[in-house]
Amino acid sequence: MSASAFDHPILSGLVGDEELATYFTAAAEIDAMLAFEAALAEAEAEAGMIPSEAAEAVRARLEAFSPDLDALAQATAHDGLVVPGLLKQLRSSLDPDVAQALHKGSTSQDVIDASMAMRLQGASLVLDRRLEAIVDAFSDWGLRDGERVVMAHTRMQAAKPVRFARKIASWTDPLVRCRLRREEIAPRAFALRMGGAVGDRAGYGDAADAIARQVAQTLGLYEAPTALHSERDGIAELGSWLSLITGALGKFGQDAALSLQNEVGELKLEGGGGSSAMPHKNNPVGAEVLVTLARFNATLVSGLHQALVHENERSGAAWTLEWMLLPQMAMAAGAATRIAGDLIGRLSVTADAGEVG
Repeated sequence: MSASAFDHPILSGLVGDEELATYFTAAAEIDAMLAFEAALAEAEAEAGMIPSEAAEAVRARLEAFSPDLDALAQATAHDGLVVPGLLKQLRSSLDPDVAQALHKGSTSQDVIDASMAMRLQGASLVLDRRLEAIVDAFSDWGLRDGERVVMAHTRMQAAKPVRFARKIASWTDPLVRCRLRREEIAPRAFALRMGGAVGDRAGYGDAADAIARQVAQTLGLYEAPTALHSERDGIAELGSWLSLITGALGKFGQDAALSLQNEVGELKLEGGGGSSAMPHKNNPVGAEVLVTLARFNATLVSGLHQALVHENERSGAAWTLEWMLLPQMAMAAGAATRIAGDLIGRLSVTADAGEVG
């Protein structure tokens, strides 16, 4: 049984997301690390830093590699990170000259940060695609029911009648801004954070910037002028973006749950959740979970801001905190987009509340 609700054998049915989860498996993490090492060897060969034959041998080893996960877990417990154990396994069947060429000039943080950036960028594109679909679904709903009249509520009290299009706009516009915001933060959130042992790229020699540029292009990441090993504002921006997604969808969920109350009855839900004691109930489970996921990510944002304090040139403590927080935040955003997309299709407006002058 898992300690995380996102991959729990039972609770994952409520808050899990199979598509997003593929970006946070051990296999996905290792595959992305191997992709970094292959791109690095290729770039260093082109720069004349390692022989082209060594780069070819490295690539062949990477393509055929099957990790011993138990050994990696033991090594990580000892070293605090996976890369030393991973390199030991990779080098075990390489000629000494080729083994020396593998990972030349690099450091564990280059590998781990690149892997995380690649996978989070992929996850962000899934989320963006879903946000587009949700915005379209809201637009379709607005075309059907936008001129219907419902009661506006301010401070939880009935205020004045308003067109339902106003409700739709309050749910849609933040998601449109989230899509625009992803493009804005992408160069910082999905940058190649590559700097070698102490972040000055000295281990890559005179061709350091050219090597970093080529590796970024190969991996589909953004080029950064410096290592960014200890400058983590782009990662905090990414976490905030994930929380803005869940927050916007949480607002929709909260509004829907309130409108579905029997005493209000402005919305109708098809296929709500049942009760063990009250068979007449039609519980707004999806709407409630959207609120839960919004509050969950809001709490984790503060953790990423704690992780901004990367002391000196590298922090083991702050770095590990990122590994614990970011996948959960992405999973929460994934679950929220999945649930919202389903919920919209099962909601409809009931009778008009009155006229809008």
